[in-house]
Amino acid sequence: MPVQPDIYEEIVRMRQAGSPAALCTVLLARGSTPGKDAMKMLVRGDGSTLGSVGGGCVEADAVNMALQVIADDRAQTCSFRLNQKDLPESGLICGGQVTILAEPVVPPVLVLLGGGHVAGAAVRLARECGLRTLVCDTREEYASKLAHPQADATFAGAWDDAVASVAPAEHHYLVVVTRGHKDDAEALRAIWGRKCRPKYLGMIGSKAKKATLDRILADEGVDPEWLASIRTPIGLPIGGRSSGEIALSLVAELVRLRRLGEPAEAQEGQEKRHPSAV
Repeated sequence: MPVQPDIYEEIVRMRQAGSPAALCTVLLARGSTPGKDAMKMLVRGDGSTLGSVGGGCVEADAVNMALQVIADDRAQTCSFRLNQKDLPESGLICGGQVTILAEPVVPPVLVLLGGGHVAGAAVRLARECGLRTLVCDTREEYASKLAHPQADATFAGAWDDAVASVAPAEHHYLVVVTRGHKDDAEALRAIWGRKCRPKYLGMIGSKAKKATLDRILADEGVDPEWLASIRTPIGLPIGGRSSGEIALSLVAELVRLRRLGEPAEAQEGQEKRHPSAV
């Protein structure tokens, strides 16, 4: 029988890979309970587990709670009474109570499709805010550890290959900040073609640019509703113009999404914050 990995080693491995996971911990066990204080279970994004909080129906409920924690990126606690009254289908008669904490242990990954000045500034700010970053570009000199020493990972290659490396990206933030309209369109085609469902999808630029790309991609068969979901302009409306200010507004919007559960509504004039937003 293969040896199970240590739960903390697995957390480190998943953090390095950027794979979503949540850790369930028994905070308090009273009475007769299968789960004891400090027992732990790691729940991966696919629902697989490592460790245990006692087994049975409580553990199944803990897995469901952990998956919700992964989706929301916010910790939860829940108390379970182990008796037939509260869990009539469990057959439990021990009468104990267990309280479980589920907390996310792998931060979201900010995937920057484009490795220019905005991406560089966003990497530095995102790191300060506890986000992991992946910088992608078709040009190796713009997607390397030399160009972005604080990035957690870089990828140099075709846009479709870059997107394929993170698909379906359900727990990622995808932001298109390429060098021009042509690359923007190719990156969006790749995201659509790979059926990515990121927590956030944004593209730098103005509403006029977005409308032009929407028409081009819609004519190619891309779903207009999907196109409408792309955040353009990106970031909170702070009136920024420099690459650093744009990155600040973007990371601030992602922090808002992460902590409050929703992005801010775009406001008129937001697109004027950078000379390249045309």
